[in-house]
Amino acid sequence: MRLSTKARYGARALVDLALARPEDTTCVRDIAERQCISPKYLEQIMARLKAAGLVKALRGRHGGYALSRPAASITIKELFEVLEGPVAAVECVDDPASCPMSDVCPTRETWVQMKQALQNVLEQTSVQDLVDRENQR
Repeated sequence: MRLSTKARYGARALVDLALARPEDTTCVRDIAERQCISPKYLEQIMARLKAAGLVKALRGRHGGYALSRPAASITIKELFEVLEGPVAAVECVDDPASCPMSDVCPTRETWVQMKQALQNVLEQTSVQDLVDRENQR
């Protein structure tokens, strides 16, 4: 399983916003420049994060984006689900009826365990945790 650039860039953008003062907003161009991301692509990612309520946007001369709530309360699982979709690697994990072999499949339990492990890591990691790691560098 490989993450797309959406989730990776989205996480870096949220960390960038979390590093700013809470009362400040940051424009996409500045985030994109610091994070080496295409501004156009980042704008699409930010629009999805805004629609999901993870960031807020202000228009105008001093506009830009800011986190919608404290970094410690935003999990990477939320980000992942907004930008990547369900955590399950295969459809039968969340919908056993999608496969006629679900009841007898020798591999399904492995995919279920994989989802649970990934979900645990994503749920237990907040944007603040990533900020703390960044600050330790």
